[in-house]
Amino acid sequence: MEYHVKQLSERLVRKGYSPKTIDGYLSHLRRFLYQMELSCEAEHVNAYLLFLLEEKGCSHAYVNQAINAIKHHLRIVGSFNEQEIMGILRPKTEKKLPKVLSKQEISLIFQATENLKHKTELMMGYSCGMRVSEVAAIKLSDIDYERQMILIAQGKGRKDRMVPLSGKLAQQLRSYINVYHPYEYLFLNQEGTGPISERTLQAVFNTSCKKAGITKIVSFHSLRHSFATHLLESGVDLRYIQELLGHSHSKTTEIYTHVSNKSLMGIVNPLDQLGL
Repeated sequence: MEYHVKQLSERLVRKGYSPKTIDGYLSHLRRFLYQMELSCEAEHVNAYLLFLLEEKGCSHAYVNQAINAIKHHLRIVGSFNEQEIMGILRPKTEKKLPKVLSKQEISLIFQATENLKHKTELMMGYSCGMRVSEVAAIKLSDIDYERQMILIAQGKGRKDRMVPLSGKLAQQLRSYINVYHPYEYLFLNQEGTGPISERTLQAVFNTSCKKAGITKIVSFHSLRHSFATHLLESGVDLRYIQELLGHSHSKTTEIYTHVSNKSLMGIVNPLDQLGL
């Protein structure tokens, strides 16, 4: 099994995939080969996908990532021709709306976070619309106080982007740096040997939500969703939001039009028009 895993790893490295994506694909391949006892027959591939969907109850996004890993593996071993590989059916993509927090809820979360470092981490995620992995990887050298900009280096899709540095965040960062004296990475792990982990950032967010009395099912990524939605509700053009978030396609950004209350609040509900 590990021979096949190594082959896939080398292929993905050559193709320039990110370490996080490679780890995900390798895990999928290990699970597939273990479940199918190293078999790669067409009926076994389809049986495995049905197993994930029906018995394990995996999301369509999870299954689609598994298919990506399996397809790479099949191309390496050469047991399928390209037509057969392309013929592997994918489950329809689920259309889920992002989980958004209101501005009041965001304020409550910040107010409930007493620890200076934790509060700075959460403010960074919201103020810059960052993914949790981007907050973990941010370096001191990425912050340009003079130009009031922050470089998000090699985000998802290995793309760099620039986002504005808010005045309040700049003030918060100075207070944090004066107390914690980080080096290289803005947020160090507990040992001070490298960047903070994504899991730790998620735990910080969960703790703050609990203290703030937030009962919604949300994650650290909801700060990013809330940032985009609040910008849209403030009248910022969707094209600028797309650039700030680092989306390659405008369709990805358009999902926030479905959770924004900007247009919906102007609609008079017919129930309110009844003389009750």
